[in-house]
Amino acid sequence: MSLILDNIAKHISLTSEEEKLFLSKTETRKVKAKTILQNAGKICKDGYFVNSGLLRSFNINDNIVEHVMSFACEGWWISDMYSLLSQKPGNLFIEVLEDAEIVILSKENQEQLYLEIPKLERFFRILTENSLVANQERLMDNLSLTAEERYEKFCKKYPTLIQKLPQKQIASYIGVTPEFFSKMKARMLKK
Repeated sequence: MSLILDNIAKHISLTSEEEKLFLSKTETRKVKAKTILQNAGKICKDGYFVNSGLLRSFNINDNIVEHVMSFACEGWWISDMYSLLSQKPGNLFIEVLEDAEIVILSKENQEQLYLEIPKLERFFRILTENSLVANQERLMDNLSLTAEERYEKFCKKYPTLIQKLPQKQIASYIGVTPEFFSKMKARMLKK
């Protein structure tokens, strides 16, 4: 459990009693690859912290095409933020890509923790702000960068994921088809 406490300690300080209270409101679970933790169309009730393994959030459009929204590896949080915050049905799936150990924090327990440890509101505000900044940056990248530039940026941001992820998921994340991605990589290797 030290990984999640280390994650929190990057932004706020908890006493040992507060750490125990925080941990008492979470559930740690081992999950197998291909497990769906959140379904589109359902209200998201949990946030997930990754102790080990790899998760992704994605959407499936009307043409049955997957669009990867985010990945979460060790030390990262993942959730359907829209649904978790609004408590309205979301449009993201959250899937375990490789066997993982996750820490689950329910929305209900998170709200309770805000009352019992008010500084946790600051921690989760910082996470939400960082998420907003990352999403805005990604949107701007998708509007202004070429596919090659988006791929190069992905490689710099997630160097450990390049070998772990199927090419089609990387292609989806950067917003191109697997066929285009394959041709693009071949062109890039020739340079």
